[in-house]
Amino acid sequence: MALLVSIALFCRGIIGHSILYLFYQVDEYSRTNIPSIWAVGDVTNRINLTPVALMEGSCFSKTVFGGQPSKPDYRDVPCAVFCIPPLSVVGLTEEQAVEGAKGDVVIFTSSFNPMKNTISGRQEKTIMKLIVDAETDKVLGASMCGPDAAEIMQGIAIAMKCGATKAQFDSTVGIHPSAAEEFVTMRTETRRIAAGSKPKTNL
Repeated sequence: MALLVSIALFCRGIIGHSILYLFYQVDEYSRTNIPSIWAVGDVTNRINLTPVALMEGSCFSKTVFGGQPSKPDYRDVPCAVFCIPPLSVVGLTEEQAVEGAKGDVVIFTSSFNPMKNTISGRQEKTIMKLIVDAETDKVLGASMCGPDAAEIMQGIAIAMKCGATKAQFDSTVGIHPSAAEEFVTMRTETRRIAAGSKPKTNL
């Protein structure tokens, strides 16, 4: 039955297709080409994350039932991979940053052995990175691989959503001892990517 419905919707032009699955084609308000049909979440193949689907659903509700036309904002959406060690990112990759910036992009990185690992004798590094627009000083992207990455990145995402600059990160007092304080103590450039150049990594 589900397959028949999908085929029918595809024939009506409501959904598009990819190699592996069908998905709904919607406008910026999550509306299909038929005014009475809306779609949010993974079926629209935008950013397939549960919190993003909740945001889309909230915007849909405000638009349709609240009289407040609202578009989902996909800028600076944080996400995480809950592997061991966990990985979490928010914002632009180096490649995306270079494509969008008018000038150079500056990369700051930190690789260290967390204190709890040092005390226990475990040699497990935590890695962090900030991507900064050299012209505006705005933080464009952040990533972390290490314990509590998702918890830490949620706070970084709030700062980036507010348009935080590298100078504001630098002027923030760190919590010691913690891994998170590394994000506010990165003072030395790791590398600088000239405008129009190709970055070494897409992370």
